Amino acid sequence: MRWFHKKGELARDGWQSVVDATTPGWEYTGIRIAELGSGESLELNDTGVERIFIPLQGSFDVAHHGQVTHLHGRKSVFDGPTDVLYLPTGQTATLSGQGRVAVAEAPTQEPKEWKYIAPAETPVELRGAGRSSRQVHNFGTPEALDAARLIVCEVITPGENWSSYPPHKHDEHIPGHESKLEEIYYFESAPSRVGGRAEAAEGAFGMFSTYSSPAGEIDINAMVYSGDIALVPFGYHGPAVAAPGYDLYYLNVMAGPDPERIWLINDDPAHAWVRDTWTGQAFDDRLPYENANKEG
Repeated sequence: MRWFHKKGELARDGWQSVVDATTPGWEYTGIRIAELGSGESLELNDTGVERIFIPLQGSFDVAHHGQVTHLHGRKSVFDGPTDVLYLPTGQTATLSGQGRVAVAEAPTQEPKEWKYIAPAETPVELRGAGRSSRQVHNFGTPEALDAARLIVCEVITPGENWSSYPPHKHDEHIPGHESKLEEIYYFESAPSRVGGRAEAAEGAFGMFSTYSSPAGEIDINAMVYSGDIALVPFGYHGPAVAAPGYDLYYLNVMAGPDPERIWLINDDPAHAWVRDTWTGQAFDDRLPYENANKEG
Protein backbone atom coordinates (compact mmCIF):
# COMPACT_ATOMS: atom_id res chain seq x y z
CA MET A 1 0.00 0.00 0.00
CA ARG A 2 1.07 3.59 -0.65
CA TRP A 3 0.31 5.86 2.27
CA PHE A 4 1.94 9.10 1.07
CA HIS A 5 0.93 10.98 -2.09
CA LYS A 6 2.39 14.08 -3.70
CA LYS A 7 0.17 16.90 -4.93
CA GLY A 8 -1.86 15.81 -7.95
CA GLU A 9 -1.17 12.08 -7.72
CA LEU A 10 -4.75 11.49 -6.54
CA ALA A 11 -6.36 13.80 -9.13
CA ARG A 12 -9.78 12.73 -10.42
CA ASP A 13 -12.90 14.19 -12.00
CA GLY A 14 -11.79 17.81 -11.78
CA TRP A 15 -10.44 17.51 -8.24
CA GLN A 16 -6.75 18.03 -7.46
CA SER A 17 -6.87 15.16 -4.95
CA VAL A 18 -9.50 12.62 -3.93
CA VAL A 19 -9.32 10.08 -1.10
CA ASP A 20 -12.43 7.95 -0.57
CA ALA A 21 -13.62 4.38 -0.17
CA THR A 22 -12.13 3.47 -3.57
CA THR A 23 -8.63 4.29 -2.30
CA PRO A 24 -6.80 1.00 -1.55
CA GLY A 25 -6.76 0.17 2.16
CA TRP A 26 -9.13 3.02 3.02
CA GLU A 27 -12.62 2.86 4.54
CA TYR A 28 -13.81 5.47 7.06
CA THR A 29 -12.64 8.92 5.88
CA GLY A 30 -12.25 10.95 2.73
CA ILE A 31 -10.95 14.26 1.45
CA ARG A 32 -11.30 16.28 -1.74
CA ILE A 33 -9.08 19.22 -2.70
CA ALA A 34 -9.97 21.58 -5.53
CA GLU A 35 -8.60 24.77 -7.05
CA LEU A 36 -11.44 26.64 -8.75
CA GLY A 37 -11.42 29.65 -11.04
CA SER A 38 -14.18 32.11 -11.91
CA GLY A 39 -17.23 30.32 -13.31
CA GLU A 40 -16.03 26.83 -12.37
CA SER A 41 -18.03 24.44 -10.20
CA LEU A 42 -17.95 20.85 -8.98
CA GLU A 43 -20.84 18.51 -8.21
CA LEU A 44 -21.00 16.32 -5.11
CA ASN A 45 -23.69 13.74 -5.81
CA ASP A 46 -22.88 10.97 -3.34
CA THR A 47 -25.59 11.07 -0.66
CA GLY A 48 -23.97 8.41 1.56
CA VAL A 49 -21.41 10.70 3.21
CA GLU A 50 -21.32 13.66 5.59
CA ARG A 51 -19.09 16.59 4.61
CA ILE A 52 -17.32 19.68 5.94
CA PHE A 53 -16.40 22.38 3.41
CA ILE A 54 -13.22 24.24 4.43
CA PRO A 55 -11.95 27.21 2.39
CA LEU A 56 -8.15 27.12 2.27
CA GLN A 57 -7.70 30.25 0.17
CA GLY A 58 -10.48 32.31 -1.40
CA SER A 59 -14.27 32.24 -0.98
CA PHE A 60 -16.96 29.84 -2.15
CA ASP A 61 -20.67 29.17 -2.52
CA VAL A 62 -22.21 25.81 -1.65
CA ALA A 63 -25.65 25.09 -3.12
CA HIS A 64 -27.44 22.50 -1.00
CA HIS A 65 -30.96 21.48 -0.04
CA GLY A 66 -32.58 24.28 -2.05
CA GLN A 67 -30.37 27.09 -0.73
CA VAL A 68 -26.90 28.58 -1.10
CA THR A 69 -24.42 29.09 1.76
CA HIS A 70 -21.64 31.58 1.15
CA LEU A 71 -18.26 30.85 2.71
CA HIS A 72 -16.27 34.07 3.05
CA GLY A 73 -13.02 32.11 3.43
CA ARG A 74 -9.61 33.67 4.03
CA LYS A 75 -6.48 34.92 2.33
CA SER A 76 -4.48 31.81 3.28
CA VAL A 77 -4.47 28.96 5.79
CA PHE A 78 -2.07 31.02 7.91
CA ASP A 79 -4.63 33.80 8.45
CA GLY A 80 -6.56 32.26 11.33
CA PRO A 81 -9.81 30.27 11.29
CA THR A 82 -12.18 30.33 8.33
CA ASP A 83 -15.92 29.82 8.22
CA VAL A 84 -16.92 26.24 7.37
CA LEU A 85 -20.08 24.38 6.39
CA TYR A 86 -21.17 20.96 7.65
CA LEU A 87 -23.62 18.97 5.54
CA PRO A 88 -25.04 15.70 6.88
CA THR A 89 -25.58 12.48 4.95
CA GLY A 90 -28.37 12.47 2.38
CA GLN A 91 -27.50 15.81 0.76
CA THR A 92 -25.97 16.58 -2.60
CA ALA A 93 -24.12 19.86 -3.19
CA THR A 94 -22.67 22.10 -5.87
CA LEU A 95 -19.44 23.91 -5.04
CA SER A 96 -18.38 27.09 -6.84
CA GLY A 97 -16.09 30.06 -6.20
CA GLN A 98 -12.48 31.12 -6.64
CA GLY A 99 -9.52 29.68 -4.78
CA ARG A 100 -8.54 26.47 -3.06
CA VAL A 101 -10.95 24.43 -0.95
CA ALA A 102 -11.01 21.17 1.00
CA VAL A 103 -14.00 18.90 1.55
CA ALA A 104 -13.65 16.43 4.43
CA GLU A 105 -15.90 13.36 4.18
CA ALA A 106 -16.98 10.27 6.10
CA PRO A 107 -19.39 7.54 4.97
CA THR A 108 -22.44 7.37 7.24
CA GLN A 109 -26.20 6.89 7.19
CA GLU A 110 -26.76 8.65 10.52
CA PRO A 111 -28.73 11.87 9.98
CA LYS A 112 -27.66 15.15 11.60
CA GLU A 113 -28.48 18.85 11.14
CA TRP A 114 -26.51 21.00 8.71
CA LYS A 115 -24.52 23.82 10.30
CA TYR A 116 -22.63 26.94 9.28
CA ILE A 117 -19.73 27.75 11.65
CA ALA A 118 -18.35 31.31 11.60
CA PRO A 119 -14.67 31.98 12.38
CA ALA A 120 -15.58 33.46 15.78
CA GLU A 121 -17.36 30.21 16.68
CA THR A 122 -14.29 28.04 16.06
CA PRO A 123 -12.45 27.05 19.26
CA VAL A 124 -8.78 28.05 18.87
CA GLU A 125 -6.37 26.05 21.02
CA LEU A 126 -2.68 26.68 21.63
CA ARG A 127 -1.15 23.26 22.23
CA GLY A 128 2.28 22.24 23.52
CA ALA A 129 4.89 24.82 24.64
CA GLY A 130 8.19 26.33 23.54
CA ARG A 131 9.39 24.82 20.26
CA SER A 132 6.48 22.38 20.41
CA SER A 133 3.94 25.23 20.27
CA ARG A 134 1.24 24.99 17.63
CA GLN A 135 -2.22 26.43 16.96
CA VAL A 136 -5.27 24.20 16.50
CA HIS A 137 -8.63 25.19 14.99
CA ASN A 138 -11.21 22.75 16.38
CA PHE A 139 -14.23 23.51 14.16
CA GLY A 140 -15.02 19.84 13.49
CA THR A 141 -14.31 18.21 16.86
CA PRO A 142 -17.02 16.71 19.09
CA GLU A 143 -16.98 19.79 21.34
CA ALA A 144 -17.79 22.13 18.43
CA LEU A 145 -19.86 20.08 15.98
CA ASP A 146 -22.55 17.42 16.27
CA ALA A 147 -21.47 15.20 13.39
CA ALA A 148 -22.06 11.49 12.93
CA ARG A 149 -18.49 10.27 12.33
CA LEU A 150 -16.20 13.10 11.28
CA ILE A 151 -13.58 14.60 13.58
CA VAL A 152 -11.80 17.44 11.78
CA CYS A 153 -9.34 20.14 12.82
CA GLU A 154 -6.45 22.12 11.34
CA VAL A 155 -3.04 22.85 12.81
CA ILE A 156 -0.61 25.72 12.21
CA THR A 157 3.03 25.19 13.19
CA PRO A 158 5.42 28.18 12.99
CA GLY A 159 8.84 27.72 11.43
CA GLU A 160 11.29 25.59 13.50
CA ASN A 161 8.49 24.16 15.67
CA TRP A 162 7.34 20.57 16.07
CA SER A 163 3.77 19.31 16.16
CA SER A 164 1.98 15.95 16.18
CA TYR A 165 4.46 15.35 18.95
CA PRO A 166 5.14 13.25 20.95
CA PRO A 167 4.35 10.58 18.34
CA HIS A 168 1.00 9.02 19.17
CA LYS A 169 -1.47 6.50 17.85
CA HIS A 170 -5.21 5.84 17.74
CA ASP A 171 -5.49 2.46 16.06
CA GLU A 172 -7.12 0.31 18.77
CA HIS A 173 -10.54 0.49 20.38
CA ILE A 174 -9.80 0.58 24.13
CA PRO A 175 -12.83 2.19 25.82
CA GLY A 176 -11.81 5.22 27.85
CA HIS A 177 -8.18 5.04 26.68
CA GLU A 178 -7.85 4.92 22.89
CA SER A 179 -9.99 5.35 19.79
CA LYS A 180 -9.69 3.48 16.50
CA LEU A 181 -9.52 6.24 13.89
CA GLU A 182 -8.23 6.52 10.34
CA GLU A 183 -6.51 9.86 9.76
CA ILE A 184 -5.72 11.99 6.73
CA TYR A 185 -3.08 14.74 6.77
CA TYR A 186 -3.34 17.39 4.04
CA PHE A 187 -0.33 19.75 4.06
CA GLU A 188 0.48 23.30 3.03
CA SER A 189 3.67 25.27 3.66
CA ALA A 190 4.70 28.88 3.11
CA PRO A 191 7.51 31.28 4.05
CA SER A 192 7.18 32.07 7.75
CA ARG A 193 4.70 34.78 8.54
CA VAL A 194 7.30 36.21 10.91
CA GLY A 195 10.58 36.78 9.07
CA GLY A 196 9.92 34.67 5.98
CA ARG A 197 10.88 35.62 2.41
CA ALA A 198 8.03 35.66 -0.09
CA GLU A 199 10.30 34.79 -3.00
CA ALA A 200 11.02 31.42 -1.35
CA ALA A 201 7.39 30.25 -1.52
CA GLU A 202 7.92 27.61 -4.20
CA GLY A 203 10.36 25.65 -2.03
CA ALA A 204 8.44 25.88 1.26
CA PHE A 205 8.39 22.53 3.03
CA GLY A 206 8.13 20.61 6.28
CA MET A 207 8.82 17.06 7.45
CA PHE A 208 6.40 14.30 8.49
CA SER A 209 6.87 10.84 9.95
CA THR A 210 4.69 7.81 10.67
CA TYR A 211 5.99 4.46 11.90
CA SER A 212 4.71 1.02 12.87
CA SER A 213 2.69 0.02 15.93
CA PRO A 214 1.36 -3.40 16.92
CA ALA A 215 -1.67 -2.67 14.70
CA GLY A 216 0.37 -2.65 11.49
CA GLU A 217 3.55 -1.83 9.60
CA ILE A 218 3.90 1.62 8.08
CA ASP A 219 6.85 3.85 7.23
CA ILE A 220 6.50 7.48 6.12
CA ASN A 221 9.50 9.81 6.33
CA ALA A 222 8.85 12.61 3.90
CA MET A 223 9.55 16.20 2.97
CA VAL A 224 6.02 17.60 2.62
CA TYR A 225 4.99 20.44 0.32
CA SER A 226 1.70 22.23 -0.30
CA GLY A 227 -0.88 19.80 -1.65
CA ASP A 228 0.73 16.59 -0.35
CA ILE A 229 -1.40 14.04 1.50
CA ALA A 230 -0.42 11.40 4.08
CA LEU A 231 -2.77 8.56 4.99
CA VAL A 232 -2.48 7.09 8.49
CA PRO A 233 -4.51 3.86 8.80
CA PHE A 234 -2.55 2.84 11.93
CA GLY A 235 0.81 3.43 13.56
CA TYR A 236 2.52 6.14 15.56
CA HIS A 237 2.39 9.43 13.69
CA GLY A 238 4.55 12.46 14.26
CA PRO A 239 6.44 14.54 14.37
CA ALA A 240 5.30 17.07 11.80
CA VAL A 241 8.12 19.62 11.71
CA ALA A 242 8.09 23.11 10.20
CA ALA A 243 11.49 23.78 8.63
CA PRO A 244 13.33 26.97 9.65
CA GLY A 245 12.02 29.83 7.53
CA TYR A 246 8.74 28.08 6.66
CA ASP A 247 5.40 27.68 8.43
CA LEU A 248 3.55 24.38 8.17
CA TYR A 249 -0.21 23.79 7.98
CA TYR A 250 -2.09 20.54 8.01
CA LEU A 251 -5.74 19.58 7.91
CA ASN A 252 -6.63 16.44 9.89
CA VAL A 253 -9.63 14.33 8.89
CA MET A 254 -10.50 11.43 11.20
CA ALA A 255 -13.27 8.84 11.53
CA GLY A 256 -13.53 5.21 12.52
CA PRO A 257 -15.76 2.27 13.43
CA ASP A 258 -16.02 2.85 17.19
CA PRO A 259 -19.52 3.39 18.63
CA GLU A 260 -18.44 6.67 20.26
CA ARG A 261 -17.19 9.69 18.29
CA ILE A 262 -14.19 10.61 20.40
CA TRP A 263 -10.46 11.31 19.95
CA LEU A 264 -8.42 9.31 22.47
CA ILE A 265 -4.71 8.74 21.86
CA ASN A 266 -1.74 6.92 23.33
CA ASP A 267 1.76 8.38 23.06
CA ASP A 268 4.70 6.22 22.03
CA PRO A 269 6.00 5.17 25.49
CA ALA A 270 9.56 5.91 24.37
CA HIS A 271 8.74 9.62 23.96
CA ALA A 272 5.77 10.30 26.24
CA TRP A 273 8.06 11.87 28.87
CA VAL A 274 8.57 14.89 26.61
CA ARG A 275 5.15 16.27 27.61
CA ASP A 276 6.44 16.73 31.16
CA THR A 277 9.14 19.11 29.92
CA TRP A 278 6.51 21.59 28.72
CA THR A 279 5.52 22.47 32.28
CA GLY A 280 6.44 26.09 32.96
CA GLN A 281 7.45 26.80 29.36
CA ALA A 282 5.76 29.68 27.54
CA PHE A 283 3.91 29.34 24.25
CA ASP A 284 5.72 30.61 21.18
CA ASP A 285 5.04 34.36 21.14
CA ARG A 286 4.37 34.24 17.38
CA LEU A 287 1.05 32.58 18.17
CA PRO A 288 -1.83 32.93 17.70
CA TYR A 289 -1.83 33.54 13.95
CA GLU A 290 -4.88 35.62 13.14
CA ASN A 291 -6.20 37.45 10.10
CA ALA A 292 -3.52 40.06 9.38
CA ASN A 293 -6.14 42.37 7.90
CA LYS A 294 -8.65 42.07 10.75
CA GLU A 295 -9.72 45.39 12.23
CA GLY A 296 -9.56 46.13 15.94
